[in-house]
Amino acid sequence: MKIIVTEYMSLDGIIEDPVGIENSGLGNWTGPFSRGPEGDKFKHDELMQADSLIFGRATYAAFAAAWPHMKDETGYAARMNGLPKIVASSTLEKPNWGETEVWNGDIVESARTYREKGEGTALIFGSASIVHQLAPAGLIDEYRLMVYPTILGAGKNLFAAGAKRELSLAESRRFGGGIVLLRYVPA
Repeated sequence: MKIIVTEYMSLDGIIEDPVGIENSGLGNWTGPFSRGPEGDKFKHDELMQADSLIFGRATYAAFAAAWPHMKDETGYAARMNGLPKIVASSTLEKPNWGETEVWNGDIVESARTYREKGEGTALIFGSASIVHQLAPAGLIDEYRLMVYPTILGAGKNLFAAGAKRELSLAESRRFGGGIVLLRYVPA
């Protein structure tokens, strides 16, 4: 199983609440930008090729509140709702969004076991706390960053303070609205 981090990120590295549904005070900072047909296709294909999703508790709660009510003609919402999900949480007892497994112990060990046993890809959307724990353990196989041309000045960063890791650029692409896709793998 490959674990892939996929994020909307501001130029200053903030990934928190890009569409404004988490009441962070950052607002919908991706809303003013259109990633265009090529960017939309990338995000659609990425989800269609995924085998599961991994979330932290806060991101899971925000997605679980919104996605079950969404419908679209592309199949994106149906795929988001239908994929198996994992939520890392010590407090969530009864997940309420489709097929959801709860990791409530050692997240790093749970991810290591999941990665070794499974095949395919698991996407991490948002969930900075999960990235902060899995990255130092070498459990992230790829970072897919859609960098938006905006500076937020505050919010959760993708990488924890003091995090160090050499990465190799696998791809860079420009989408609409000045958005740039950067794909990195461990060096």
